[in-house]
Amino acid sequence: MNRELSHEQIEQVFNNIDIPTCPAIVSMAMAEAQKDEPDIRKLTTAIEKDVGMSALTIKLANSAMFRTNQPISLVSVALGRLGIRNVVCVVVAAALRNCMTGVDEKWLETYWNNASLVATAASMIARKQHGIAPDTAYTFALFHDSAIPLLRKRFDNYCEVLTSAVNDQRELIDVEEENFPSTHPVVGSLLSRNWGLPSIIGQAIRFHHDKDVYNLPESTLTSEAVSLIATIHIAERLLSLNTEDLVIEVSNYHYKQALDYLSISDEDLEEIRESLADEGTHV
Repeated sequence: MNRELSHEQIEQVFNNIDIPTCPAIVSMAMAEAQKDEPDIRKLTTAIEKDVGMSALTIKLANSAMFRTNQPISLVSVALGRLGIRNVVCVVVAAALRNCMTGVDEKWLETYWNNASLVATAASMIARKQHGIAPDTAYTFALFHDSAIPLLRKRFDNYCEVLTSAVNDQRELIDVEEENFPSTHPVVGSLLSRNWGLPSIIGQAIRFHHDKDVYNLPESTLTSEAVSLIATIHIAERLLSLNTEDLVIEVSNYHYKQALDYLSISDEDLEEIRESLADEGTHV
C-alpha cells in the first residue's frame, strides 16, 4: 500500500463526503507556533472570543497532565501553563468539535467525550515514551476517528452499520468497505491534510486499522507514525474496560502488539489508569 492517497481515493472522498475547511483560527495558531517568538496576546484574544475554546483551554490547564496546587480560571494564565504547542492542541480540538454538526447531539456528545478521553490517555502514554511528542499524540487521537461523524452525517444508515459491526464482532473498517465509498481512516487522513496538520498524523490516521500495521516497512509507514498508532491502541483498550458506550475498535492482537512496541509495563498502565481516574473517568 502506498503511503500517499491516490488521486482516485481523493476524488472519491470529495465526491461523496463534505470535508470541513480549515478554520482561520487553526491556521493562525499553527502559524504562530512556527515562529521563534509567538504572539501569545494574539492567541489569547482569539481564544477568549470563543466560549467553548476558552473553557477547553482552562480545563486542559487544570487537568492531571498540568495540574499544580493552584487551579486557574483565566485564559491568559492557562496559556502560560500549557505552552504554545499545547495551545495549538486546544485550538484544533475546539475547532474540530465545532465542525461536527448535522448529527444527533446526544450521540455527538458521547462521541466527543470518548474522543477527548482517548486523546488524554494517548498523551499520557506518550509522556512515558522517548520520541513521541504528547501534543502530537493528543491531536492524532482526536483526529483518528474524526471522519465517523462526517460519515454518519452523510449516510443515514451509518449508525446501523456501526452497530452491526459491534454486534457481529467485526472490524468497523471491513464493514465500511462493504457499505460505503470510503472508510473513516481515508476520510480522516484527508481531513487532517486539508487542515495542514503534520503529515505524520495523516499517515497514522490512514493506517491505524491496518492489520499489519506493526510489520509494515518504513517506506510505507514510518516508525514515528507506528508509535502514534500504538498510543491510541493502548488508550482505547484501557478506556473501553470501564467506559460505557465506548466502541471497542482495537483487537486483542493489536493491543498486545502495541504494548510490546512501546514496552509499556503493568506499572505504567496502572499509573495511567490512576491519572485518568483523577480526571473523573474511573478507569
